[in-house]
Amino acid sequence: MSASGSTVQEAGREAAGSRWFGALARVGLIARGVNYVLVGALAVQVGADATSEEADRQGALRAVAEQPGGSAMLWAIAVGFAGLAIWRFVEALYGQPVPDGDKATKRLTSLARSVLYAAICAGVVAFNLDDKSGKQGGGGQSSDKQSKDITARTMEQTGGRWLVLVVGLTVAIAGVVIVVNALRRRFTRKLKLGQMSKESRRLVEILGVIGRSARGVVICAVGVFLTAAAAKFDAQEAKGLDDTLRETASGPLGPWPLYAIAAGLIVFGVYCAFEARYRKVHPKNAKR
Repeated sequence: MSASGSTVQEAGREAAGSRWFGALARVGLIARGVNYVLVGALAVQVGADATSEEADRQGALRAVAEQPGGSAMLWAIAVGFAGLAIWRFVEALYGQPVPDGDKATKRLTSLARSVLYAAICAGVVAFNLDDKSGKQGGGGQSSDKQSKDITARTMEQTGGRWLVLVVGLTVAIAGVVIVVNALRRRFTRKLKLGQMSKESRRLVEILGVIGRSARGVVICAVGVFLTAAAAKFDAQEAKGLDDTLRETASGPLGPWPLYAIAAGLIVFGVYCAFEARYRKVHPKNAKR
């Protein structure tokens, strides 16, 4: 490695271990929590048939935009997701702060999440700019329309149906893995447990198990619907977050399963606030 390359790498490690970098990541975790609380609250209203708003990120952004100072709040959320994107990208470069954080799978996972959070940040910025231009935040598509459009375009391509099937199965399995890891309390490996009191740790574990399990169930359901779309060769079977939640409410048990999932998503949002306080955010190989 050249001297200049080594200098850049060292500078990167120092930046990744700095206080401002940690603060940026924690602001991002709070923004993620706010998003889940809003989606969960909208899901409760969907179950009560009290809103026509989508119970997804787009609906959550509209709910924020309608509040006094909503535009400023949206910009803060955008900054938060930008922070998450940067944090995960740095993890991809230097490793996650867990014992096996240097593994290629861990780094690739961080990179994928970085891309996801960057896309969410771009979506929030676009939404806010649309609102400023008089479109009332209506420029973005709902998660349901996006899912159907992307699925339809993909299945039109050679081998596209099989690609959708693989993606659907992958998403469904990922949801199951999230639930299993939540029940096994694997998330505690990424927390600074030594800084918690016994009572705080018990509370954080309860919130994490419930919230992460609910999130995993929703992700698994989205994957199942995507798999069904490929199996039936019908893009209309694909569902985003909003349609997945509404489908839950239309089952034989009525809206109660939806209420349970909505409560779980709100719990996950609250858990994110604790995670922002106790998460190990500095990459494994950062210099501090």
